[in-house]
Amino acid sequence: MTERFTDEELAYLRHVRFGELPERVQPEEYVELTETEVPHQVPDDAVGLDQIRYIA
Repeated sequence: MTERFTDEELAYLRHVRFGELPERVQPEEYVELTETEVPHQVPDDAVGLDQIRYIA
């Protein structure tokens, strides 16, 4: 049998496991990032996630 929780119980369990969320970052606190490494090259014949089949 599967145990079912209410939304309030799930919220409490998330709070117990992860604690309080950090304060939201305000837009004026955003920082622009500059990539310093060359991006990885993906081969043309690479398989995308949409082409992967999961067998159950």
